[in-house]
Amino acid sequence: MSSTTSSAHGAQGTPRAAGSIVDDGVEDVPSFEATGGDWSEIAEEAARLGEERIVVNMGPQHPSTHGVLRLMLEIDGETVTEARCGIGYLHTGIEKNMEYRTWSQGPTFCTRMDYLASFFQETAFCLGVERLLGIADDVPERATVIRVLMMELNRISSHLVCLATGGNELGATTIMTTGFTAREEILKIFELVTGLRMNHAYVRPGGVVQDIPPGALDTIREALGTMRGYIRELEDLMLGNPIYKGRTVGVGHLSLAGCMALGITGPVLRSAGLPYDLRKADPYCGYETYDFDVPTSTDADSFSRTVLRIEECYQSMRIVEQALDRLQAIGPGPVMVADKKIAWPAQLAIGSDGMGNSLDHIRTIMGTSMEALIHHFKIVTEGFRVPAGQVFQAVEHPRGVLGAHLVSDGGTRPYRAHFRDPSFNNLQGVSLMCEGGQVADVVVAVAALDPVLGGVDR
Repeated sequence: MSSTTSSAHGAQGTPRAAGSIVDDGVEDVPSFEATGGDWSEIAEEAARLGEERIVVNMGPQHPSTHGVLRLMLEIDGETVTEARCGIGYLHTGIEKNMEYRTWSQGPTFCTRMDYLASFFQETAFCLGVERLLGIADDVPERATVIRVLMMELNRISSHLVCLATGGNELGATTIMTTGFTAREEILKIFELVTGLRMNHAYVRPGGVVQDIPPGALDTIREALGTMRGYIRELEDLMLGNPIYKGRTVGVGHLSLAGCMALGITGPVLRSAGLPYDLRKADPYCGYETYDFDVPTSTDADSFSRTVLRIEECYQSMRIVEQALDRLQAIGPGPVMVADKKIAWPAQLAIGSDGMGNSLDHIRTIMGTSMEALIHHFKIVTEGFRVPAGQVFQAVEHPRGVLGAHLVSDGGTRPYRAHFRDPSFNNLQGVSLMCEGGQVADVVVAVAALDPVLGGVDR
C-alpha cells in the first residue's frame, strides 16, 4: 500500500505528458515515454484544484486475496470519498487463444478463467456448441445429470472459498481453516471423478469426458454429511458472532436499483430482494425438474450476502442428493452423444499407470479397426466442424449470470468466443458500496462481492 499527495511528475521527477516526444540525440528517430495515465490524471487534477487529497493505492498485490485487483481510493481521513477499480493485471488472453483451438479444446481454456468455478464455464461453452450443432436434445440424460451434480458441488466449493477468505480478511482465521477444510472434501470428489482438483476440462461438447467411477455415488453421499457439519460450524462462527456482525451489518450496502443499473447479478442481486436465478428463470440442464429454493434478503449489505451464500450451499446439497438418486436410478449408460463424428472418445478407461488410455482400448483401435484409429486421430487433432452461426448461452454461476457468446464460421475452431463474466459486472458496484464508508470497510465490501480476477481478466 502506498499513498501520494497532490503532485504530478514523470520519470525521475521530470514532468512529461504521456506519449510525448523526447530528444534522445538520434536524428529523425523519436522515442516515446509512456507513463501511468490513470494515476497521473488523479494527481494532476489534485494539483490543478490546489487541494491536498490523499490517494491510497491498494494493490494490485492481492489487497483482499481475490486476485490482482487494484483499488484506487481517495480518502479524507478514514473516509473514502472516491473508489476506482483497476483491472487487467492478470490478463490471460484466453478468449483470443480459443480462436486458435478446436471446439473440443475450448473447455481446456475456459475452465481456467474463473478458477473457482470451472464447471460452469465448461458447461456454458458446451451448451452453446451443442445448440450450434443442433444436438442439444441428443446429449444422454446421464451426462446432463452428471453436469448438474458437478456444477452444484462446484457452487458449494466456490461459496466456501468466499466465506473462508472473507473471514480471514477480517482477522478470523478459524473461519478460513474451517471453510477450506470443508472445501477439501469437494476437491477430493473432483479428483475422483475428473482426475484433477481444478481446471478439469471434464465437460465436453456432447456430454462429459468419462462416466463417474464405481463407488463414487456412495463417496459423495458420505462427503455431504461431513460438509453439512462444517457449514453448521461456519454458521456459528459467522452468523452468531457479534464481532463479525459488527463488521458486516450495514456495510457495503447496494440497493436493488443500483444492482439493476449496473447489471449486477447473483447473491449480491438476491441480497437486494430480487429472486433472479437462471436455474428458475431460464432453466437449462433440466433444472426445472429439481426441487430447490432461491433464498433472498432485503438488507442488501455484506452480512445478508454471507447468510445467502450459506443458505445456497444447503440448497445445492438438496440438488446434489436428487442428482445422486437419478444417477442411481438411471444406471450405467452412455455419457456422450452417439454421433462418432462429434463424440469425444468418452468410453476410455485410465491405464494401469494412472495416465493415458486403457490397454484394451489401445489394442482395439490399433489392432482391429484401422477406421477407429484414423477417426480417433482426426477427432483429437482436427476436431469437428460447427455450422456457421452464433449463440449466447447463459448459466447461473456462483457469482451471477455467466454468458458464453460463441460465433462459428463453419470451421473446426470458434471464429469468436466471448464470456460475460459476473465478476466483471459486479466489480462496478465497488464505488457505490465503498464511497462514504471507512477504509477498513472496503475490504469487507470487496469480499461480499466475491470477485475472481481470473474471470475478469480473460
